[in-house]
Amino acid sequence: MAQFVKIYPENPNEREINKVVEVLRNGGLIIYPTDTVYGLGCDITNTKALERIARIKGIKLEKANFSFVCHDLSNISDYIKQIDTATFKVLKKALPGPYTFILPGNNNLPKEFRKKKTVGIRVPDNTIAREIVRRLGNPIVSTSIYDEDEILEYTTDPELIQEKWDNIVDLIIDGGYGDNQASTVIDLSGIEPEIIREGKGSIDIF
Repeated sequence: MAQFVKIYPENPNEREINKVVEVLRNGGLIIYPTDTVYGLGCDITNTKALERIARIKGIKLEKANFSFVCHDLSNISDYIKQIDTATFKVLKKALPGPYTFILPGNNNLPKEFRKKKTVGIRVPDNTIAREIVRRLGNPIVSTSIYDEDEILEYTTDPELIQEKWDNIVDLIIDGGYGDNQASTVIDLSGIEPEIIREGKGSIDIF
């Protein structure tokens, strides 16, 4: 049974955040709020946790397109190649915000992702998510949680999320109702920006 923790985004409780970080450091999986839909995440440095998420999603880890959730832009240079000034300006304008940017990865990527040429970077405009990453000291790998209902694509109610995921993950954060739109995904790894998926984020950031 998963721990169920209530955290208020306006003023995240330090003790509760530390509880989440401890679960992540011990290889646990969490469900947490972002500025879009609720996400399923784990510590980027824990191979067994990464493999668990891949199994839940029904994919091979090396082929998974997970996002790296960072605290701020200072984190991203650890995992991506040097970017030009124009690209940095786009990131600075859009983040924190409801975007996933596909960027060229560097040689510091965790070994599970070294074969991939690109990586998805997220800096959500959500205090809970970013505070977890800040306390953890490194990004978390994340993927959206989908709903199997034919009408709903994403579950927004934390109590319904708990019902479905209680025996699958280790901790669920109730950070209030989530959004039902995922992030806008923009590929900045090529010559021209490419919109991969239009979601919550506006595309007039260029």
